[in-house]
Amino acid sequence: MLALSLGGAVALGFARFAYALLLPTMRSELSWSFTLSGAMNAVNALGYLLGALTANVLGARWGLRRTFQLGMLVTAGSLLLCAVTAQETLLLLLRLVAGLGGAWVFVSGGALAALAARAHPAHSARLLGVFYGGAGIGIVLSALLLPPLLHAGWRGAWLALGLASMLCLGLTSSTLARLPDRARAAPAGHNHTPLKPLFWALAAYTCFGIGYIAYMTFIVAFLRLVGAGGLVTPFWALLGVCVMVNPFVWGPLAAKARGARAMSIQMLTLAVGAGLPLVSHHPLALLLSGTLFGLSFLAVVTFTTIITRRVLPEHAWGRGIVAFTSIFAIGQVTGPLLTGFLADSAGGLRLGLGVSAAVLLLGAGLALLQPATQQTAR
Repeated sequence: MLALSLGGAVALGFARFAYALLLPTMRSELSWSFTLSGAMNAVNALGYLLGALTANVLGARWGLRRTFQLGMLVTAGSLLLCAVTAQETLLLLLRLVAGLGGAWVFVSGGALAALAARAHPAHSARLLGVFYGGAGIGIVLSALLLPPLLHAGWRGAWLALGLASMLCLGLTSSTLARLPDRARAAPAGHNHTPLKPLFWALAAYTCFGIGYIAYMTFIVAFLRLVGAGGLVTPFWALLGVCVMVNPFVWGPLAAKARGARAMSIQMLTLAVGAGLPLVSHHPLALLLSGTLFGLSFLAVVTFTTIITRRVLPEHAWGRGIVAFTSIFAIGQVTGPLLTGFLADSAGGLRLGLGVSAAVLLLGAGLALLQPATQQTAR
C-alpha cells in the first residue's frame, strides 16, 4: 500500500497541491490575477474530470496496472513540460493534461487498493488510508524541495516535480506486478448497479471538492498576504505529515461509524481548519489550521472508497469510485474559480476562504443524511 501510495504523491501531491507553493512566485513574475491563478487549478480539475470519466474504459481494456502506469507517465511528462513555457494557454493545457493523468492514477490506484484491502477486512480502512495518504508524501517532498528552488524562479520547481514523479513511477513497478489487475466480473443482469444508495455521500463530496481545493490552492498566498511568509515551509511540511498519519487518526472511526457520520465529522474538522486563519493570524493558529486540514482532507477521500465497498457489490466498486472522483472533480473545477473571483473582489482572499469554509460546513450536514444501511454482498 505504501508503494502504491506514491501514485497519490504524484497525482495530487505534485500535480495539484504543489502548485500552491509555485503560485505566489508565478503570479508575481507573470503578473497573473487571482482569477487566472485559480483557473490553473480549475483546468487541472477539469482534466481530472475527463480522466475519471475515461478511467474505467482504460481499466477494462488495458487492466488497472497499465492504466496506473500510463497515468503516472502522462502526469510526470506534463509537469516536466511546465518548466519550458510561460505562455498562459500552454500552461493551462499542461495543467489539464496533468489532471487527466492524475485521475487515471487515482481511479485505477483506488481500485487496486480496494482489491488488495479485501484480503485484510479488519484493517481495510487503515490500509486504504495509507494509499490515499500518499498525497502527504508529495506534499512533504514539495515543502522540502521547492522553496529553495523558487528563489531562482519557478521553472526549476516544475522540473524537480517532473523528475520526482518519474522516480515514483519507477518505485511502484515491482509492487504493481503483485497486485490483482481486475475486479470480479458483474453477474449476469447486474451490469448497471444503481448508485442511488450513495446519493447523500455524493452530495456531501461535491461540497468537499469545492471547499477543500480553494484552501489548498490559496492558503500559501494567504499566508504571504498576512505577513506569515516565513511560515510557509513548516506549514506545508506539517500539513503533509498530517496527511500521512491520518489513517491512524481516522481509521477506527471510519471503520465503525454508521452511514457517513465519519465523513461528517471529518468535514466539520476541515471547516474549522479552514476558518481558523480568518479568525487569527497568530503562528500557532495558522499551524493548527494546517494540522486540522492535513489530518482530515484526504481522510474524506479515503472514506468514499470505504463506503463504496460497504454499499455496492464488488463488481460495482469501480463505478462507485468513478462517480465519487467525477463529482469531486466538478467541485474542484468550481472551487478555485469561485475563490479566485471572490479574491479579486473587494473581499479579497479572506472572503474566498470564508466561503470555502462555509461550503465544507454544508457538506458536513449533508453527510449526516446518508443512510446507515450497507450491502452485505461483496
